[in-house]
Amino acid sequence: MQADNFIDYIRVFCKSGHGGAGCVHFLREKFRPNGGPDGGNGGRGGHIILRGNKNLWTLLHLRYHKNMIAEDGERGSKNNSSGKFGHDIVIEVPLGTVGKNEITGEVEVEILEDGQEVIWVPGGRGGQGNGNFATATNQAPDYAQPGEPGIEEWKVVELKILADVGLVGFPNAGKSTLLSVISAAKPKIANYAFTTLTPNLGIVEYRDGKSFCVADLPGIIEGASEGKGLGHRFLRHIERNPVLLVLIPADSENHKKEYDILMNELECYNPDLLDKRMLVTISKSDMLDDELKAEIRKEFPSDVPVHFISSVSNTGISEMKDILWNMLNEEVE
Repeated sequence: MQADNFIDYIRVFCKSGHGGAGCVHFLREKFRPNGGPDGGNGGRGGHIILRGNKNLWTLLHLRYHKNMIAEDGERGSKNNSSGKFGHDIVIEVPLGTVGKNEITGEVEVEILEDGQEVIWVPGGRGGQGNGNFATATNQAPDYAQPGEPGIEEWKVVELKILADVGLVGFPNAGKSTLLSVISAAKPKIANYAFTTLTPNLGIVEYRDGKSFCVADLPGIIEGASEGKGLGHRFLRHIERNPVLLVLIPADSENHKKEYDILMNELECYNPDLLDKRMLVTISKSDMLDDELKAEIRKEFPSDVPVHFISSVSNTGISEMKDILWNMLNEEVE
């Protein structure tokens, strides 16, 4: 998917429909000159609804349709006939999408399943007709309720990618190269920082027809939690990955420092990210002998799993898939 086609943040104007007014009417027939009130209720205004669609991967289709205006409900009519409901606006979005209030930043809607529908902005209720207000002491009410107004607000639609494993690392750590080796994805690969500007997804074929999804995410830098580099645009995608593969190149000047910076940025953005299962993977390890591997392993805490791979020679790739699969399928205590 081209970078300019991947849209993961859209600001939209939402206006739900007004409810239709109730009707004031009295039944008048040849043999029933005083038939009583028969004004019907007004119809509900149209909702604005978010619906999950597993075939969508971006919010690109919303780029040129940012005004979501639902239809008003119709007025009630005689013979206790209710007005027609206003036509709903259904916004189809990728799985992993959240809807937010632009002013407060509050997450109002979260779409995680295909076909899931959630009313995001409800339409106004229709008013009751005068037929609803007749009583023994007031048999001819000459009033009805107006419909409730709809809601007008600016909203934010934000995509957080749903993937089993998220690749985390500094720019130019070899994440895109690794994704191209373990899946059929063809991300852009070049020898400069921030080659990857948008997330790339790849399906990794495992044994017996099993598979899992890996997301190659834009590189993180020190200060990303404060918005530097690609900042929050990158970090929010990590929130949905149950397993993180932390990639550190073997030729890094300081492996432990790079790891600490990555962990600090994750913690500053959202401390819950540190509770995810992680595998530290040293890439480009074809240049290392057993002695150097042992020295690098000592740099990390004993409770941090460390694995060595080479995307060029395929060294350690099969074992890495086994580790990730076990992490994804082991029960959380």
